[in-house]
Amino acid sequence: MKNVGSLAASLFGVIAGIGFGLAYAIGSDLSTSASISVIIVFLLIASLVAGATKVANQWTRAIVLRLGKFHTLEGPGIFFIIPIIDYIPYWIDIRVISTSFKAEKTLTKDTVPVDVDAVLFWKVIDPKKAALDVADYYSAISWASQTALRDVIGKTMLADMLEGRDKISALLQVIIDERTEPWGINVISVEVKDVLIPQGLEAAMSMQAQAERERQARVILGDSERQIASMFDDASKTYADNPTAFHLRAMNMLYEGLKTNSTIVIVPSTAVETMGLGGITGTVALTKTIVDEKNLLK
Repeated sequence: MKNVGSLAASLFGVIAGIGFGLAYAIGSDLSTSASISVIIVFLLIASLVAGATKVANQWTRAIVLRLGKFHTLEGPGIFFIIPIIDYIPYWIDIRVISTSFKAEKTLTKDTVPVDVDAVLFWKVIDPKKAALDVADYYSAISWASQTALRDVIGKTMLADMLEGRDKISALLQVIIDERTEPWGINVISVEVKDVLIPQGLEAAMSMQAQAERERQARVILGDSERQIASMFDDASKTYADNPTAFHLRAMNMLYEGLKTNSTIVIVPSTAVETMGLGGITGTVALTKTIVDEKNLLK
C-alpha cells in the first residue's frame, strides 16, 4: 500500500539519519570501528521499525498471522507487527462492492431460453471469515450468484419473470445471502437489469399484444354502438308519444343544416307535410328567414 511504503521509508530515513549523526558525533572519521558499529545498529533498527509499521485505510482491515496462525485483525489507522514472525496475507475492503453476473441461454419453467443480466451489491461484515474460511471470496460470490440465478430462472415462468423483476431480485437476495453468510459477507441487494428473449418469440409476443389491443378496441366500439342504439330506442319512444316534440326536433335539425351550410337541402314532401311547413311555400319562407338572419349577423 502506498501510504504504508511512504511512512516506512520516512521512519527508515529518520532513524538512519539519527544513526549517522550519532556516529559522526562519536568520531568525525566514520571509518572507525565504533562509528561503523553505530551505523550498522541504527540501520538494523530502522529496517525493523520500517518493517513493523503498517497503516490501514479507513475502509480496509488487515489480517495478521503469527507463525501461520490467526493473531489479530488490525485497522483502520497505524499499527505495528513483529517482522518475520508476523505477516499480513490479506487486506480486506469493507466497502459496498458491486458485482455483475448473468445467466445465458437458461431455460425457464416453460422451456424458453433467456439471457438475464443482474448486479449484486454486497459488503464484507466479518473480515476474518472472508479471509480464512474461503480461498477467494470474490470468485465464490460470483459463482454463487450465477448458480442462484440459474436456479431461480428454472423455477419461474417467462411471464412472471418479465412482469415481476422485483420479486426475482428479492428472491435472489435471500438465496445468495444464505450461501455467503458463512463467509462473513452480507448481500445488500440484487438488481435484475435485463431479461433478453429470442427475437422470434419477442415478435410473436408483440403481435399478440397488438391483437389484444385491437380486440379491446373492437369490444369498446361495439359497446358504444350498443349504448347509442339504446339511446336512440329511448328517444324514438319519447318522440312516438309526443309528435310535437318530434316535429320541433325535425325543424331544428333542418334549421341548423340551412344555417350552417348555404346550400339547398332536399327534404321529402312527406317529411315537409309532417313538420307542417305548408309545402313548398313554407319551406321557401323558412329558408328566406334563415338567410336574412345570416345577413344580419354579417
